[in-house]
Amino acid sequence: MLYNGVSDLVVENLNRIADEVILPAYPSGLEQDPMQQSREGERLLKAVHKVWSDHTDCMDKLSHILKYMDRVYVKSANVLEVVELGRDLFVKHIVRPPIKDHVITAILNLLRIERDGFVINRFAVTNCVDALLQLSDNLDGITVYTRYLEPEILRLSDAYYKAEAERLLETCDTPEYLRRAKTRFTEEESRAHQYLSLQTLAPLQGILQNTLLAPHLQRLIDMPTSGMNTMIDHERLDDLSRLYQLYSTVPEGIPCLRRSLKDSVQRRGTELNGISIEERQLGDGGADDEPDPSAKGKGKAKARPNTGAQGLALALRWVEDVLQLKDKFDRIWEMAFNNNRDIESGLNEAFESFINLRPRAPEFISLYIDENLKKGLKGKTDTEVEVILDKTITLFRFITEKDVFERYYKAHLAKRLLHNRSVSDDAERGMLAKLKVECGFQFTVKLEGMFHDMKLSADTMQAYRDHVVNSTAPEVDISVTVMTSTFWPMSYAPVPCTLPSLLVKASKSFEQFYLSRHSGRKLTWQPSLGTADVRVTFKARKHDLNVSTLAMVILLLFKDLGEGEFLTYNEIKDATGILDNELRRNLQSLACAKFKILKKHPPGRDVNPDDSFSFNTDFSSPLQKIKISTVAARVESGEERKETQDRVEEERRYQTDACIVRIMKDRKHMTHIDLVNEATRQLTLRFLPDPTHIKKRIEALIEREYLERCEDRKSYNYLA
Repeated sequence: MLYNGVSDLVVENLNRIADEVILPAYPSGLEQDPMQQSREGERLLKAVHKVWSDHTDCMDKLSHILKYMDRVYVKSANVLEVVELGRDLFVKHIVRPPIKDHVITAILNLLRIERDGFVINRFAVTNCVDALLQLSDNLDGITVYTRYLEPEILRLSDAYYKAEAERLLETCDTPEYLRRAKTRFTEEESRAHQYLSLQTLAPLQGILQNTLLAPHLQRLIDMPTSGMNTMIDHERLDDLSRLYQLYSTVPEGIPCLRRSLKDSVQRRGTELNGISIEERQLGDGGADDEPDPSAKGKGKAKARPNTGAQGLALALRWVEDVLQLKDKFDRIWEMAFNNNRDIESGLNEAFESFINLRPRAPEFISLYIDENLKKGLKGKTDTEVEVILDKTITLFRFITEKDVFERYYKAHLAKRLLHNRSVSDDAERGMLAKLKVECGFQFTVKLEGMFHDMKLSADTMQAYRDHVVNSTAPEVDISVTVMTSTFWPMSYAPVPCTLPSLLVKASKSFEQFYLSRHSGRKLTWQPSLGTADVRVTFKARKHDLNVSTLAMVILLLFKDLGEGEFLTYNEIKDATGILDNELRRNLQSLACAKFKILKKHPPGRDVNPDDSFSFNTDFSSPLQKIKISTVAARVESGEERKETQDRVEEERRYQTDACIVRIMKDRKHMTHIDLVNEATRQLTLRFLPDPTHIKKRIEALIEREYLERCEDRKSYNYLA
């Protein structure tokens, strides 16, 4: 009787409250302006909160009075305790029949009004939502908020933000769209914390991702005047960072950003390749290209550009442009994309792709390193030097044809060492150390051998000078570098040259000394790689000229000529024995370059077989010491490049054979596919092998009886 009486009293009170308090607070209608809707919704929610607050206070007091009933009767009768009874009755008599739909409508209206930019009373919504979170209309324990209000909030939000996305796409550019979207995420998080439930935050964020972000990513990226490429061009790091932050939460976000960045790098890199090719227009030639015999006279000479210098400048510019592009995307990756590893791998793939589309990339990168190690590092600190070397190593990693790079690097290093042009021995050795880390000891063993030869040569020369002090010294002071033929570039074939008797005596003196210390060795002289200091007397004054050894031999022919006497091209050739190509280069250096020690008749830039030459007694210069560089191509000519490629292909055949034999010696038996895959994996450190090339080398090894084909025709055995 007590339990039922309490229930009847509560029901009577709730019915009275519904008629006297709730009904007068109902909204008058929905066809009102936002502010009116806000005020009426707020009034209803305040009324509901006041009724709920009074009801909970009353039920708490009743529960204290009826503790004995809760403890004894309620459990035995299997009915609700007083507080729970009060909540159940509140749902049945207040929430469900009269006001549920109105409360939900009021909350949704206030939510929409705030999303539209108006200010609402969040406190009223918070109190009402707290009540709905404590009430459930069933024994399953699901709250009124979860069962009725949350689904409506999510449905309204989905429709609202779908329309919002379309509106923003029509009126905003990409950065503005991203700012608005970011603001929406912040606002919804604030609402979930302040007056909705935190359980609604994750579904709301999912709706934002599925309406504002996921469907429109590619469209935002591709916007012509404000998309990703425009943001990259102007390095709008804040906008790019916002793009990453938003789309890193979307399942397809990172893969799409990775693809777009990769495409952007490849497009820019392809443009760099195209610009380099268009600007060059030199037929991939250089100053070593054969002179055009038809180009005679001043006019023709002036029309021809300095192709060697242009080729070098364009090669260096291409590398610098690639490095600038790499620096740009590194900054963007670090500052905007949070060092994301997936995006980094995409960027690296893009750089590797377009760099290797440039057939001469290994040569150009080696030229860039050569230029920096000769003069580019002057005046720089150790830290700055380290940064430059690290950048060049970064480009080196992208090259697939590392064996081609090694060939060019060896040639450039040889010239630096022989001509003493390296600005820093520490930098040279630092570069070798980095290459060794990247590719292993075998890659740098010959390069280190070149350094070893230079050290031994210095010691040998000191011993030779000590030797000649106690014997008859030659009339000409010579300095000799002894090079181990297997370490230095194969292109250093001996160049024929008839040396003057003074030089012959000096060279014989050193040769006798050297062979007396090293039995069983053979010395082959390389005059084309040497330089000489010559004091030359002109009418105005004497000058100390630094020229190539071959140029010195040519100059000595004019020593005993009278003023106004000439030597023809053929006479010089017969007297020196120098081949045409080298003879033309050295005559160009002496007669056609900046310092004209000889006069060419007729004048012009190119040297032809019917030209003649005389000593320029009228030469003058304010410099006492003058360096006359040999006209030479820093960038290979087409013929030289073909020769280099042939040698590379030959070396690759040997390397592939050795690799296959090494693998089979270890495994004894392998299928064709496994052997090709393993050989490819090992050879990739040097170059990217073609499976067809590996197959041909396997056939060659079978013919030479290193391997045998099994009966299944799909596998091989190793023959010891």
